[in-house]
Amino acid sequence: MRLVLQEFLSLDGVYQGPGSPDEDTNDGFTRGGWFVPHLDEEFEQLAYTWLGTADAFLFGRRTYLSFARDWPQMTGHPAAAILNGLPKYVASRSLATADWAPTTILSGDIPAQVTELKRQPGRELQIHGSGRLAQSLLAAGLIDELRLAIAPVVVGSGRRLFPDGGAPAGLRLVNSRTTPGGLAVHVYESAGLPAYGTYGAEPARGADA
Repeated sequence: MRLVLQEFLSLDGVYQGPGSPDEDTNDGFTRGGWFVPHLDEEFEQLAYTWLGTADAFLFGRRTYLSFARDWPQMTGHPAAAILNGLPKYVASRSLATADWAPTTILSGDIPAQVTELKRQPGRELQIHGSGRLAQSLLAAGLIDELRLAIAPVVVGSGRRLFPDGGAPAGLRLVNSRTTPGGLAVHVYESAGLPAYGTYGAEPARGADA
């Protein structure tokens, strides 16, 4: 399976608490809900299309607990059957039980276990949110595709997907679109390490030039 990250971001790279003021108040964060005013029918249809390409899900502990609390109650939502029915994996060193079936808890060497999951047949193993897990797997070179939905807002504080000191990564833009609500949706493929250059430098010449 391909490992695909789907993340909601602000213009300044914040991923914390996009869905409501009380979604994630860790570290005193009080600015949650910044993504919601920009949701529209076009993006919701796109997100549902993406969901239809999943064969399994991978979560960090916080995101898993949030999803496990909400989605079993949302049986009328068109995405509920997919999220509730497909295999789920949660990376956690502290979670002892996982009641949102079918769920498997991963602990220990997470990158090695994710590598094994990627070897299983299927289309996509999707990460939704789970920013800290995404950072570690991006650093390990395991994420194949990033789907970033960027809201036109500067949050100004909160956890960022690409923090200072994070691992460098080269990406290749494969798709880009905007929605009526102002979301900029960019799809990237992993391209290994970044390339570097010097502006205005002459191209290298052959030895016999």
